[in-house]
Amino acid sequence: MIVKEKKRVRPLIGVLLFAISIVLFVITCPLGFIYGLFYTAIQKSVRGIGEYTLQMAISIDQLGNVVMQHILNLLLIKKGGYKFGNRDETISSAIGKNIQLETLSGFGKLIDKILDFIDPDHSLNSIDYHIEPRERAYKQ
Repeated sequence: MIVKEKKRVRPLIGVLLFAISIVLFVITCPLGFIYGLFYTAIQKSVRGIGEYTLQMAISIDQLGNVVMQHILNLLLIKKGGYKFGNRDETISSAIGKNIQLETLSGFGKLIDKILDFIDPDHSLNSIDYHIEPRERAYKQ
């Protein structure tokens, strides 16, 4: 078995790339969003706009899972719960995994109830079993 060493990240490079990504996002996203709406409306009508905006919502949710991982781990799960922060996973997927593991905190259960009100069984239906966990294996 080949063990892959974790690549070292130089802190300054990470901060610099983050700053550049924010600037590019602010400058280019409005244009890309407007063009994408018109393009999708012409190519696929209103249904296509729903799919396009859902793709963006999922991406934003994945970003939120990374950005807010520390506070989500503190507020939504009990010790030993499935951790938030995987860049390829939505917050709802991580909540769903914690429902199955019975490791949601009281506040986490409240958030899940709110999501259930909007979309019944949202967190459980959002579980992505194809995500490679960051720290430990997750069993289905």
